[in-house]
This record gives sequence, structure tokens and C-alpha cells, in this order.
Amino acid sequence: MRSTLHLLLMLTAATAAACSSDTAPNDGNGAAGTVTVGNIFFKSGHNSTQNPAVDTVAAGTTVTWTWTSTGSTPHSVRSEAAPAPHFTSSTEMTGNGQTYTFTFDAPGTYHYDCAVHGSAMTGTIVVQ
Repeated sequence: MRSTLHLLLMLTAATAAACSSDTAPNDGNGAAGTVTVGNIFFKSGHNSTQNPAVDTVAAGTTVTWTWTSTGSTPHSVRSEAAPAPHFTSSTEMTGNGQTYTFTFDAPGTYHYDCAVHGSAMTGTIVVQ
């Protein structure tokens, strides 16, 4: 009886730990790994937050930023200088359907903004 109870408690704890993760698969359908670049906002595909967009992804995940409803206003994905770590920034791009991708291999917290709009457009990628 005691070992059955112990086993049930361990299974319950393991299930709770598995369900509490905020990392989602990169399935391209609004999961972690997709960010919308809008007219003066970044919107996270994982948790739907805007300014700042926040995504948590597993190391090795490729994140894709897609320009949507931006009109003729240029935007970019610029890795912020501090705090480290950094990633390669995009160029400034204009027009719907433009994309920028980067594969995050190293764990860390990566902060970014738009070179044109600065603090009005920000985001964070947490790589675990």
C-alpha cells in the first residue's frame, strides 16, 4: 500500500512538471518560434503578447519573424547590445510577407527591438 501511494505521488509530480512547461513546439501555427512583425509591434506566436513579445523555445529552434500588415513602414529585428547574449540582426525590410529567421542554438535570454522604432517595438526570446 505504501509503495503504491509513493508511486502515485511520483507519477502525479512528473505529470505536473510536464504540463507546466511553457515551451511549445515550433509547428508554424502560432507556436513558439513564430513572431509577427506588425505596424509598430512584435506579437509572440506562443503567448500572443505584444510589446514586448516573449517566446520560450528549446535550444536548436529556428524563430521566424513575419511582416504582416506593415504597409510601407520599414521594420527590422535588431539584437540589443546589452545584456548579452546576442544574435544576428535582420536588415530593415518593408512590405507584407517579408521574413527573417534565426536558429537559437545556445541557451540564454535574447532581447531585440526594431532599429526604426526602438523601445516602441521590443521582444525577448528565452532559449532553454
